[in-house]
Amino acid sequence: MADLLSFVSAQLIISVTVYAVIVHVLLGGAGYATYAERKISAYIQDRVGPNRTGFNLGLPFLGKLRGMLGLGQPLADGIKFMLKEDYTPGKVDKVLFTLAPGIVVIPALIGFAIIPWGGVWDCPSFTIPILNLHIAGGPVEISALPVNVGVIYMIAIASLGVYGITLGGWASNNKFSFLGGLRATAQMLAYELPLGISLLCVLVMVGSLLPMDIIRYQEANGWLLLSQPIAAVIFFIAMLAEANRTPFDNAEAESELVGGYHTEYNSMRFALFFLAEYSHVVVSSAFFILLFAGGFQALPFINDPLTSTGATGLLAVLVKVGVYFGKVAAMVFLIMLVRWTVPRLRYDQVMSSAWQGMIPLALVVLVVTSVAVYFGIPGGLMHPVMMLGINLVMAVGLFIVLGRLPAYNPNRKIQLLGSRFNPLPGERVDHAPIDAMAREDRPIQGTVQPS
Repeated sequence: MADLLSFVSAQLIISVTVYAVIVHVLLGGAGYATYAERKISAYIQDRVGPNRTGFNLGLPFLGKLRGMLGLGQPLADGIKFMLKEDYTPGKVDKVLFTLAPGIVVIPALIGFAIIPWGGVWDCPSFTIPILNLHIAGGPVEISALPVNVGVIYMIAIASLGVYGITLGGWASNNKFSFLGGLRATAQMLAYELPLGISLLCVLVMVGSLLPMDIIRYQEANGWLLLSQPIAAVIFFIAMLAEANRTPFDNAEAESELVGGYHTEYNSMRFALFFLAEYSHVVVSSAFFILLFAGGFQALPFINDPLTSTGATGLLAVLVKVGVYFGKVAAMVFLIMLVRWTVPRLRYDQVMSSAWQGMIPLALVVLVVTSVAVYFGIPGGLMHPVMMLGINLVMAVGLFIVLGRLPAYNPNRKIQLLGSRFNPLPGERVDHAPIDAMAREDRPIQGTVQPS
């Protein structure tokens, strides 16, 4: 038996354990992300939000669990989705219509695998008595998939979810759903480019694809959010577009497309789309924290004994996991705040901002970063200071260039001869009322009849 299980190592056991734990945390977190979003929107709109559904389940002996600030609302929503009739319209492609939600949710549940949640743990040797198997100890990474191409894996997996959205929109045999799928595809193609280019800025500076090397680099030279703010902003905006979050939720666009690609879906198949969206938000936030906010490091330039990459004890691992999840929660809160403060962009604005704005800017940042790395930017505290100065110069140059570019206004007024704003030559157009009562702007004098 021991010979058959010789491939089992401490890293394999930790990886399987991390994956099993994070998947369940992600599923539960996606449910409570809906609760958090409803409470945040309620606070912004001066409402109360969910506040009645507890965990009493209608049973008298659980009466003390009633209410509880509405924390039972995600559980009630999940039960409702499972018990609702799973109706399939008659004219759809039933195979693709059923597969599409799964194709959307699977990439969201495997993309986090490369995230080093707790850094490296110095695992002691141990024996599994049931299998009579001895496991050699050593340093293991608290990650589900510690591979050399971790960042590339993340980008590849993140781009697969749009296939499910496109298939669901096409298989629904609904014009609005099909338009939502087309929008999602075009948006993904547009925003994958600035996302990848801003990621290249990080990789050029770090010189490695390993997630742990990215964290070690930021530990030595400061968080890349300080030295690459423009790339961080571009990555954040592209991240919102990839997750179909406001102001880039044109694939759903309730005011235009009814519900977009999931118009014909209901029950658990409908719930899977929302599960994929919120899971994608959490995973994207974790990826952003890895690239630009130091990963599990608590504060920049401070190598404390618990969250530094050199801390390999069990307590340090637990603290790092807590710090990482705290940063992810703060990032998710920021994404939700953006949804309820920024209005949805028009679709032509979404596409033009990518092709005419973000992609050229990201290329400029990549070229400047490559030149700075080639000539050897200093390390330590001078690293973010110098790179921040370079980014400020690029930002000033951007505003100067944008001010000199020709402006295009798709909402410009079209001249119509004979109208109020464009009268014919020699004519005077007067639209004012003739009656003196209608011309009176004072409330009392305008209603008093002459004696």
